[in-house]
Amino acid sequence: MAHPALIAHRGYAGIAPENTVEAATRAAAHNETAMLEIDVQPAACGTPVVIHDERLDGSRNGRPLTDATGLVWETPLEKLQETHVLGTDATVPTLAEFFAAVPETVGVNVELKNPGTTELRVGESLSPADRDQRREVWQPFVERVVADCATFGGDLLFSSFCEGAIAALRAVADYPVAPLVWDDLEAGLEIARRYDCEAIHPPRNAIAGTHLAETAYAGFPAAEPAIDVLEVAHAEGRAVNVWTATNWVQFDALAAAGVDGIVADYPGLARDSSD
Repeated sequence: MAHPALIAHRGYAGIAPENTVEAATRAAAHNETAMLEIDVQPAACGTPVVIHDERLDGSRNGRPLTDATGLVWETPLEKLQETHVLGTDATVPTLAEFFAAVPETVGVNVELKNPGTTELRVGESLSPADRDQRREVWQPFVERVVADCATFGGDLLFSSFCEGAIAALRAVADYPVAPLVWDDLEAGLEIARRYDCEAIHPPRNAIAGTHLAETAYAGFPAAEPAIDVLEVAHAEGRAVNVWTATNWVQFDALAAAGVDGIVADYPGLARDSSD
């Protein structure tokens, strides 16, 4: 069976407070962890911070995401740095703080989640005019993110559901990048080709020939996908990193299919893991 890279989803969100320094350092301590996956958005001052939801008053399995309220990008940085995540002592870190705490022996997949707006174009292949407009929206934030990344000596991979973010990244830096696929595999492949992306990141049920396609997940219905994204991407020289495995059965199926990386909520999902 293939041995795909294990990518710790938000720092293994199944066992630690997601997107925090605590989660990252615990995830990096597992020998099997190849990469950490995190989400970045701006604080009110534009400083990149590591958090997934656009609102601080979200929830996870009935537990409040944080002890604060409001939109992330309208919240002062000082308040965010004092905001506790999922009822723990861990707080929302800046991207710079995150990189300072993470060993360079693991890579980091930086998902460009939001530049500070509720008007996102998610999962779309855009027209030329829209691409330029959305790149301009994203570019100031992406420049801040790239500046913070300059201090990190480990491997970096950027990803986003938004073509504007990928266009902005290509305009300001030469890092590997991947479109995240929501409900349109063809759009994801078009974006990957347009920006010569090194990888593509589809959801777990978009991999043809696996039992996972029989279950609705993310934006895809319970049906065999019309496009074999793994075959097409590999033929074009792109890696395929799949999100998100929550148990070893899913991990096994994706590994057997031949994906290159698996974003996972837990360590130890590979049955031959030594951790």
